[in-house]
Amino acid sequence: MTPVRAGMIRLLDSVEMARAYTLAVLGAAFGSFLIVRMASSVTFATIILLLCVLGAAILYVRRAELSLLRFAPVSLLAFLLLALISVFWSTDRSETLISWAWTFAFAFLAIAVGHLRDTLQTVRAIGDTLRVLLAISLAVEIFSGILIDLPIVFLDIEGNLALGGPVQGIFGTRNMLGFIAVIALITFVIEWRTQSVIAPVAVPSIALAGFLALLSASPTVLVLAVVVGIVTGALTIVRHTSAARRNLVQWMLGAAAAASLIVAFALRHPIIAWMGAGSDFSTRADLWNQILDFVAIKPFQGWGWFGSWQRGEYPFTYINFLLNDRHETALNSYFDVLLQLGIAGLLLFLVLGGVALIRSWLVASVRKSVVYAWTPLVLVTLAVDSMFESFTLVGAGWFMLVLCALRAGQSRSWRENIDAAHTGVIPTLRGQ
Repeated sequence: MTPVRAGMIRLLDSVEMARAYTLAVLGAAFGSFLIVRMASSVTFATIILLLCVLGAAILYVRRAELSLLRFAPVSLLAFLLLALISVFWSTDRSETLISWAWTFAFAFLAIAVGHLRDTLQTVRAIGDTLRVLLAISLAVEIFSGILIDLPIVFLDIEGNLALGGPVQGIFGTRNMLGFIAVIALITFVIEWRTQSVIAPVAVPSIALAGFLALLSASPTVLVLAVVVGIVTGALTIVRHTSAARRNLVQWMLGAAAAASLIVAFALRHPIIAWMGAGSDFSTRADLWNQILDFVAIKPFQGWGWFGSWQRGEYPFTYINFLLNDRHETALNSYFDVLLQLGIAGLLLFLVLGGVALIRSWLVASVRKSVVYAWTPLVLVTLAVDSMFESFTLVGAGWFMLVLCALRAGQSRSWRENIDAAHTGVIPTLRGQ
């Protein structure tokens, strides 16, 4: 082996490379809107491609640490396979292939990060990334809304900070900012509880995320905050319950959650009015009703995988024509999957998220470290936000779903037992 090749292998196998690679991936995933607007979509595509190639090289060098059985969740592979196969009945095969490539790329990046870093290291990296991006968001909002009192058009920043919002930051829309801020809040609190960062860093970070979540004036933020707060309380109760009574408490909380959903559905109209989201919900209801009409035409296989709606593609353009609007998604991940991949795709999507949530919840219930609570709390955020937006199907949202699903499968999976039977040990991650 030549010295150059040996040095390259040492570099790819180093802890420093794993840390730098993770931060680069997270920066690209969460900063995608800023990168595209500051440079171009071609530049962003090049960055993602290079990160995928680098990730593949790092995983190849570390292949002795990996297990083929535990490399990725089966439900994820099935979902990706169905999305690829949909090219045969898609209205535009080239666009479906391009959209699938984006979906696969972000999934691969999440898998790479999931195998290179453990849960605590992942939380720390996400915390560092979101601290910077949220700070930049606040800075540009101050510049636009207070210092120059003018919108920044190419970043879609309206400059409403002095008016109390809504603000968008560098994430394009107020709903996306709110979604990112809630994930950041969960991450910052977990960092603080695990003593990964000192209080002078954790407290301002939590305040920053909470402040921007409030300024986003997004109706979904209130829903996310309430649900995540309730789930956090429930998980805390389970974690502090003795092992003998834990199953009973789990079933009681499950029954309470089911009853709460029924009550919330029955009182949906007063709740929507109280939130002041009547117009937003009315828009979504009209869109979803129109989508169901097209789902009825191709109920099992859908119209083909596109992710975000492609302009000029049927049936998306026709749906917008009928509604006299310019929707770029179904404003609901579940409806989007149902429209594009049919009932089969929706079932696989629900299995991917549902199994991950159950696994991560059970792990967080019995593990002592509070860091294990991060995965189920983020998955709940993704599941709830998916009822109002389609963020979970593209970009950072899809990345987080795959990362959490992989993390849940690594901690509690039937494949873990098979690995243990063959090797006698369960592979662990290196580096701090």
